[in-house]
Amino acid sequence: MSDRAALIRESFNRQTIMATIGATLESIGEGRAVIALPYAKHICQQHGFLHAGVVTAIADSACGYAAFSMMPENSSVLTVEFKVNLMAPAKGDRFVAEGRVIKAGRTLTVTQGEVTAYEGDKASTVAIITATMMRLEAKPGSVG
Repeated sequence: MSDRAALIRESFNRQTIMATIGATLESIGEGRAVIALPYAKHICQQHGFLHAGVVTAIADSACGYAAFSMMPENSSVLTVEFKVNLMAPAKGDRFVAEGRVIKAGRTLTVTQGEVTAYEGDKASTVAIITATMMRLEAKPGSVG
């Protein structure tokens, strides 16, 4: 998994949206990925909560990299569909999105994920996602 994890980190680092919002890839394992994001005012909506688009972005990426972790080496991954339920306002100091593979197929992989907000000692689920990821053949010299 260490070679695969390095490829996944390389792919994550090319996602300029993750750098823009300040997200980091915290951990990667077979069928699992965790992305963390600190609170920042510049990615909030009008009430000061983390914007739903930002919550969705980290959830989608966590699910995508969970799926990618189980794909053959010559693969690339692309989201083809997702459903997000926003469970509570995204209020906290830190947000963690965890994606997990539910069923890995040859072409399509079904994933689920959860975004948790942390405020001091308190943790609360702010979103859940179900997403389908598609395996693409990687172009020579590219990954992810």
